[in-house]
Amino acid sequence: MPNVIVHSLFTDFDINLFKGGKHYRLYEKLGSHLVEVDGVKGTYFAVWAPSAKTVSVVGNFNSWDVQEHQLNVRWDSSGIWEGFIPNIGKGEIYKYKIQSNNNDIWTEKADPFAKYCEHPPNTASIIWTSEHDWKDDAWMGYRKDKNGLDKPYSVYEVHLGSWKKNAENKFLTYKEFAIDLVDYVKEMGYTHVEFMPIMEYPYDPSWGYQLTGYFAPTSRFGSPEDFKMLVDTFHQNDIGVILDWVPSHFPEDAHGLGFFDGSNLYEHPDRRKGYHTDWKSLIFNYGRNEVRAFLISNAIFWLDQFHVDGLRVDAVASMLYLDYSREEGEWEPNIYGNNENLEAISFIRELNEAVYTNFDGVQTIAEESTAFSGVSKPVAHGGLGFGMKWMMGWMHDTLQFFQKEPIYRKHHQNDLTFSMTYAFTENFMLPFSHDEVVYGKQSLVYRMPGDEWQRFANLRLLFGYMFTHPGTNLMFMGGEFGQTAEWNFETSLDWHLLQYDGHKGIQDFVKDLNHLYKGSPALYEKQFSPEGFQWIDYSDHENSVLCYVRKGHDIKNDLIIACNFTPIPRENYRIGNPKKGKLKEVLNSDNAKYGGGGNVNNKIKSSTKPFHGHEKSIEITIPPLGIVILK
Repeated sequence: MPNVIVHSLFTDFDINLFKGGKHYRLYEKLGSHLVEVDGVKGTYFAVWAPSAKTVSVVGNFNSWDVQEHQLNVRWDSSGIWEGFIPNIGKGEIYKYKIQSNNNDIWTEKADPFAKYCEHPPNTASIIWTSEHDWKDDAWMGYRKDKNGLDKPYSVYEVHLGSWKKNAENKFLTYKEFAIDLVDYVKEMGYTHVEFMPIMEYPYDPSWGYQLTGYFAPTSRFGSPEDFKMLVDTFHQNDIGVILDWVPSHFPEDAHGLGFFDGSNLYEHPDRRKGYHTDWKSLIFNYGRNEVRAFLISNAIFWLDQFHVDGLRVDAVASMLYLDYSREEGEWEPNIYGNNENLEAISFIRELNEAVYTNFDGVQTIAEESTAFSGVSKPVAHGGLGFGMKWMMGWMHDTLQFFQKEPIYRKHHQNDLTFSMTYAFTENFMLPFSHDEVVYGKQSLVYRMPGDEWQRFANLRLLFGYMFTHPGTNLMFMGGEFGQTAEWNFETSLDWHLLQYDGHKGIQDFVKDLNHLYKGSPALYEKQFSPEGFQWIDYSDHENSVLCYVRKGHDIKNDLIIACNFTPIPRENYRIGNPKKGKLKEVLNSDNAKYGGGGNVNNKIKSSTKPFHGHEKSIEITIPPLGIVILK
């Protein structure tokens, strides 16, 4: 029996789709697959390497001998090399040894479609099949309703390597996260968890944003089936799972996608379009059909095989613009003479169309920091087709305002109110992400001015304002209890801080905010519509007070919100009342149980005195550095 038997999983139709960039489930064909041929068990291998002269599978099973198992090139000019190797199975490690037509250059590469990888710093691929008996039928059945744009989205962003460590200061496993993390996210009331990249990556300081194993959950925390179990457990507890996904760039590591077959296969050959100087990484060639099929297949893979509920697409701005982080002369305009990357824009639209066509109840979310128009508009209406977009301008302006000493805030209230001039131009998610607590920016609580009491009061006010501003919410781990140190990917969060009242108060407040948010249709039913928001008054700069209404479909659910951005309590503060009936306070950030001073509104004085353009008014106490929510 020959060492490599001619065998293929590809049909002519598959090849035509692949060449046209329209094969969105390439993971079912390319890579390594356990199969049986003529009664013999073994593994089928297929790899795209059009510039190769020879391609060999090497591993421990053949002593890494390049002569032993050479694959066969297909006859259809697809550039795919394939073959069946008998009697090797699950758990074997392997790589592809590629001899290039390009001056006989040799490369040794991990499988781009590997489902499992060795634990870094080892870099080989592992033949694997991950069986899992899914128990999330209920979630998958009603996910479309749960994940709609008119439903609550309170996202807890997590870096698995540093959320919590075990007693030996080592990583928790996927199985341990399925207990500890799931319980915590559920108790805190978040609707979704978002994982910073869990696809295999070689270098811990990259935080996972430099991927080498696009189809493999990182082996740092366990096996692929262990990760499936973690997603399944979240679903069984009514919590959605969003993955950070990085189609914008990839590292130059020798075993990765770069210069794969001795040519610029996955990366754009023009360094002006193919290399990121900021990240020292390579940029995908979005104009190449097979590369588009690779990336879209990868997005589909996580939604299909791992039941993931959404993808947060990283660094979209860097994809959209040819001159992103480049000086004059370092980029070339497109055919229309401007700076838009037409191939990347076309790819993004195709990606979103493929995702939303193939899956009900999922969302794609763009991390996009520019004023590019229509990011969250459907492709059919000329947009990029994302479900949501991070509201980076709001995040920047809000943090800039909160960092100011309260005495100066009256001069800068426009930093807060400006967001309402563009809040409904996109479906915005409000992010306080990991990027805001690194590189000398300080933790959120330490970016707040004042003494310790004022810092904590400011942070509670910040979170209250965030949850009542139109849009969905994202909070990076640690913020919810006032982590004092900047985030460090190498160490656990400072969970010991919860023994102190201020930190426990922040955590309790965020927990109550989440439960109020999920139970208040006024905060999510029209979160992307101007009909869901109404100012009562934004003109009281002198007292640094803002008052507004959030609205749902039923006016009985409307909420009145008042914020005081100074440490001076506003007693008997009159605001216009657009509502009929009695009002009650449903949340107050100054409640003693949160570490506040206890300035709550047990009884609200109503008056027939017109105010703020309304026929009636009320008098309330707005506590120092506090937010009051009335229903």
